[in-house]
Amino acid sequence: MSTEEFQKWKLETEPALQSKMEEFHYLGYESATIEEIWECVMAKAKKKKTEARLHKLVSLILTLTVNDFMNWLTIKAYTEQSSPLK
Repeated sequence: MSTEEFQKWKLETEPALQSKMEEFHYLGYESATIEEIWECVMAKAKKKKTEARLHKLVSLILTLTVNDFMNWLTIKAYTEQSSPLK
């Protein structure tokens, strides 16, 4: 599975992404965006080597937990850090 295979379904999964974003906002994570949720789901799909099927992608979106999302954001922040801590 490559994330490019899933990219064609981003628009079709927009309602699920919007719903997940609203859920996170309701739980107090106001800074969560659709784009970040999409990136997180793509990383999760790549890690799990998920088969490129629309229903599997929607399932990944709807079952994404706040804990998984926050862990992904933390790891992303550490790996994208441009300068080392001194």
